[in-house]
Amino acid sequence: MAEGETESPGPKKRGPYISSVTSRSVNLMIRGVVLFFIGVFLALVLNLLQIQRNVTLFPPDVIASIFSSAWWVPPCCGTASAVIGLLYPCIDRHLGEPHKFKREWSSVMRCVAVFVGINHASAKVDFDNNIQLSLTLAALSIGLWWTFDRSRSGFGLGVGIAFLATVVTQLLVYNGVYQYTSPDFLYVRSWLPCIFFAGGITMGNIGRQLAMVLLQIGVRCRRIPQEGPVIQPERSGHVSLPT
Repeated sequence: MAEGETESPGPKKRGPYISSVTSRSVNLMIRGVVLFFIGVFLALVLNLLQIQRNVTLFPPDVIASIFSSAWWVPPCCGTASAVIGLLYPCIDRHLGEPHKFKREWSSVMRCVAVFVGINHASAKVDFDNNIQLSLTLAALSIGLWWTFDRSRSGFGLGVGIAFLATVVTQLLVYNGVYQYTSPDFLYVRSWLPCIFFAGGITMGNIGRQLAMVLLQIGVRCRRIPQEGPVIQPERSGHVSLPT
């Protein structure tokens, strides 16, 4: 140690792990990957329910993956889930209205369970006509938003997602990619927008919760004390050694 130097506090040094956790790009990547696999899993389970009840019919030549689902369905649903789950907290941040209603994993899990129940009801419950089923699922979907979200941004995004997803589905069915039995809303079922709305709210809640958890981890990592002294010159001219 050179003469005239002593230790004093300096900038904290973080290891590669902490730097990765606190990096925004890595944070987005982690959330995107988690949301993608959640979307893939839900797509496999929910599409199985629809196929078993003959609500959706895929041509034999495209049925080539697990759970008798077309191979492209899980990746598309996973990608959509990642985009939706990342979009919700981003919109909350830009609007300056952070979502604070029921922010815990138990609430998120209940939201997922209700969404699966709504999807199951669309394939399992028999009504006199599709209008009654559509009105029932619409009420359940709005109830899901009111119970687990209650934000204006969440409702607006849910409606937008339902509209866009319904248009895309209409185009896919029109081009013969797959078909719905007994369509009553152009080429699809009239209750389909309700499913998309509920799915958007569900993935939005998962995305918000993941964003909050990773933010808390990043804050804790920034508070980790540095290791080892930092040497800086001292005016007195003598040497101070670390004890």
